[in-house]
This record gives sequence, C-alpha cells and structure tokens, in this order.
Amino acid sequence: MPQAPRARDVYRYGLFGLLLAVLLAFLIWPMLLTINGGFREADGSFTFRHVQSVFADPVWMAGLGNSLLIATCTTAVCLAFTLPLALLASRYDFPGKAIVSAVLLVPLILPPFVGAIGMRAILGRFGAINALLGQLGIIDPHRPGIDFLAGEGFGGRFWGVVLIESLHLYPVLYLNIVAAMANIDPALDEAALGLGAGRWRRFTQVMLPLIVPGVFAGATIVFIWSLTELGTPLMFDFYTVTPVQIYYGLNEVADNPRPFALVIVLLVVAVGLYFLGRFAFARRAYEMQSKASIAAVTPRLRGVKGLAVTCLFLGLTSLAVLPHIGVVLSSFSPPGSWYRSALPQAWTIAHYEGALKHPLAMGSIRNSLGYAAAAMSLSVALGMAISYLVVRAKIRGGWILDGLAMLPLAVPGLVLAFGYVAMSLAWPFKGGPLDGWADIVGPTPNPIPILVVAYAVRRLPYVVRSISAGLEQTSGQLEEAALNLGASTAMALRRVVIPLIMANVIAGAILAFSFAMLEVSDSLVLAQKERHYPITKAIFELFNRLGDGPFIASAMGVWAMVLLTTTLAGASLMLGKRMGAIFRA
Repeated sequence: MPQAPRARDVYRYGLFGLLLAVLLAFLIWPMLLTINGGFREADGSFTFRHVQSVFADPVWMAGLGNSLLIATCTTAVCLAFTLPLALLASRYDFPGKAIVSAVLLVPLILPPFVGAIGMRAILGRFGAINALLGQLGIIDPHRPGIDFLAGEGFGGRFWGVVLIESLHLYPVLYLNIVAAMANIDPALDEAALGLGAGRWRRFTQVMLPLIVPGVFAGATIVFIWSLTELGTPLMFDFYTVTPVQIYYGLNEVADNPRPFALVIVLLVVAVGLYFLGRFAFARRAYEMQSKASIAAVTPRLRGVKGLAVTCLFLGLTSLAVLPHIGVVLSSFSPPGSWYRSALPQAWTIAHYEGALKHPLAMGSIRNSLGYAAAAMSLSVALGMAISYLVVRAKIRGGWILDGLAMLPLAVPGLVLAFGYVAMSLAWPFKGGPLDGWADIVGPTPNPIPILVVAYAVRRLPYVVRSISAGLEQTSGQLEEAALNLGASTAMALRRVVIPLIMANVIAGAILAFSFAMLEVSDSLVLAQKERHYPITKAIFELFNRLGDGPFIASAMGVWAMVLLTTTLAGASLMLGKRMGAIFRA
C-alpha cells in the first residue's frame, strides 16, 4: 500500500527535528560557548572584565589594529585590481577575452598560506628578485639583498601578507562585480548618453551606484576573509595580528578565558563592520525596474587597444601566479640550489619522493584522506536530507534549516574552529558521558571526531547548494508516481530521486572532499599533536623545520594545487552554469 501522507509527514518532521538538533549542537552551540566563555569568571559569574582586558592590552590592540589594516589594504588592492578589469570585460570584446577571463581565476586553486612559501623564495633577502636585481647591476650581487619581508607594522611582512591575500582573493571580488554589471540595463547608459553625459559621468552617476551591492558583497567576503586569515601571517612570521594571537592563546584556554574574549572581539568587529557597511551602502544603492532587458552590444577592441586590454589581464594573472610558480620551483630545487639566483641551479624530484616517505608528510596525507572522506560522507548525508526537506518536501520551517546550513559561509573559520575548542572543554565532553571521546588541548588529545565534524559543517553549504540545484531542476512527478505505486519514501529516494541528481551529489561531494583536504583554520587550531596532523598542518610544520622540510612542504603544496584544480574542473563539468550558485552566499 502507498505510504500514508500523514505517516510521511511524521517521518519528515522527525528528520527535520534531528537535523535541527545536529546543526544547533555543532554550529550554534560552539559559538555560544565561545561567547559565554569570554563573559564568565572561574566561579561562573558574569563579567565584562575579560573583554575589557583585551582593550587594555597594548599588544592585543596592536594585533587588532594590524588585522584591520591588513583587511582594509587587501580589500582596497583587490578593488583596484578588479574594478577596471571588470568594467573592461563587461563593456568590450577583445582578443582572447574568454581565455584570459578564465585564467584570471587561477589563484583560487592555491591556499594563500601555501603561496607564502613561494613568495618567501622570491622576495627573500637571498631570493629570486634580489638575484635578478644583482644581475641587472641595480644592487651589489656580493652583498645581502633587500629584505622585502623584514619588519612588522607597515614593514615587509605586513605588505607580504597583503600581497598574498590580495592575489588569492581578487577573483571573488571580480566575479561579484562582473555579475553586478551584467544585470545593468544598457538602456540606462544609452539614455544618459543621449542626455549628453560623458563617459566618466555615466560611470560615476549611472553604473557605479547600480553595482554598489555587488561591489559590497564581494568586498565584504574579501574583508572578513583577510581579517580572520590565520595561515598567511604565520608563514610570514607576522605574529602581531589577532588571528595568530588567538592561535597561540589555545594553550591557555583551559585555565584562562582571555583568548575567548579576544575571539568575541574579532567576531563583533567582523560582523559589526559588515552590518555598518551594509547599512551605509544600502542607503546609497539604487534599484532598476528591469535588469538587462535589452541585450548589450559590446564593441570589439582591435589593434593596439585590444592588445593593451589583453595585456592588462595577462599582467595581473602573471603577478597572481608568482606564488604558484615559487611553490613549484621550490618543490623541484635541491636544498641550497635556489640561493642568490633567479632560478634554481639544480633540479630534483627527491622532495616528491620524500613526501611519500617522510613520516610526518605521509602520515598527514593518510590522516587528511580519512578526515576528508568521513567529513564528505557526513556532509553529503546532511546536505541530502536538508535539500530534500527544503526543496522537494517544502516542509514548514525549512528556511531555518537552509539558513543554518548557509551560516558557515558568513562565520569566520577561525571563530568556528575556536568554538569547537570551547565545546571540547564543556559538558558532556568534560566530566560527562563523552569524556575522553573528543579532546583538543588535553594531555592525551583526540581531535579526530571534532575535526571530521568541523570539516563537514564548514563545507555543508557547498553540498546543500549543489544538491538543491539538482532537485530544483528535477520534476517531482516521478517521485510522486513511485509513492503512489506503493514505494516507500526511502525507496523512492534511492531508486528515483538520487539517480536523477547523481551529478549534483558527486559534484558537491568532491568539492566537500577537496576543500576539507585543504582546510587551514580548523587544521591548525584543532590538531595539536603530530600524529593527528592533517596535510595543511603538516605543510606548516615542515616549512618551519630545517633541512629539506620547506622543500617537502612545497611538494605537498603542489599536490594540493593539483587536487583542487582537478576537483574544481570535475565539479564544473558536472554542474556547468550552475557551478556559480554553489559559491553564492
């Protein structure tokens, strides 16, 4: 007999309750514990003292100031890079436009803290740039060169972090601006032209106000990402920034609530600036009655003008791939062969062999494969259930699940990672039935369950978006027919729905797997013992070891690039134009 509608509703709402409990327990609760930890004394009483101590500590305030400056400068540099190029790409055709526009997104395949390895080899006192300057006679080749990465404050380390993060994040801003410009109705520009407005006036008074929401959306992501970025400052030995101070405060959290207070300040600053900017820009934004109701005619730039625009795109891409080139060259150079020379003087594949034999490298690869596979399975199971209830079942209150599933896109990764540390210090993990089941900072830690959950929750938005896109484009009539013929909901899902959206499930799964393999904040914060290190934590530790450690780390970084490139290409082939929806907050 067909399953009764009322029985189906009972199962669906039961699943809704279970999913809501999971998201509250592993997403909302860790953040609330962090906030609570910063406002509690040892006896449990409420206090503002710890938060006030953050503002009274000159070192921590200097770190917060540096973090805000890094985020501001990174956002400004990205905007300076992308706004002119997005304007050219949306208004004109030029030679090789499709190719250079695609290549412009290459920086997304390399985590910025891995790219820092390549930039140190290029910009160091005895690096490639100084060697090239010596060969050109600009500096004395027999004396130490310019240390581009010396000093904190506004010194080389500061600008090194800004450069790396800008070269990694500018595609996010570029994609948002191009999408905003594509929605502008060309009739508005034509009307302004007919009224005698010049090119600059049309841009500042017509186009710019209309693209403000898109610019702000991309700039917000860049700002919050660079404000809370942990790995890049660590790789540049830039310690006076809030994320690094939080990272080193992990050793105190069991007995000292001040690191929790610092996390609260970072969270409030990030969210507060976001809403302040949104309010300010929302008041200045303009709306159109129609979006691109007339197809825009893009003139073709030929000759010198077309070549000049193509060179602008290629120039930025060439600058952006410098970290990638540096990592690849480091991975093939024997120790000491890339010293005071523009290129390595010898080549080897021993570092790739070493990565397969080195206990830390090989152990971290095995760990990451296990963590990522488990996180992928958990994320797909949660994502499938949430997407089905929200899109297909259209359950009442489904927007709550959808909103919670998307929340990790808005919460800084470092804040969420610290929340899991707080969770491991609370009941039931301390003094409760799960005591010893998951521990981060204890004498015998076991971070594996929390690492898997953290990876799964952080990548859940990609899976939900991917599967939801498939369900939205698949008719529900076939499922209803199966149910009417007596199939249970589980059988209809297994035999009808899942086969129809399998490409979306696989795409979401490989994205979850690859991004979990290369997760930085959770890996650096939650894995404190070498036997538990994932690949990104191993890259960081190897880079700081003498001998061939930095070169093995570079080889592992190249593997990371290949992995992410392959998985993103595979997901793009499966999803086609729907790929962009996965990354829309």
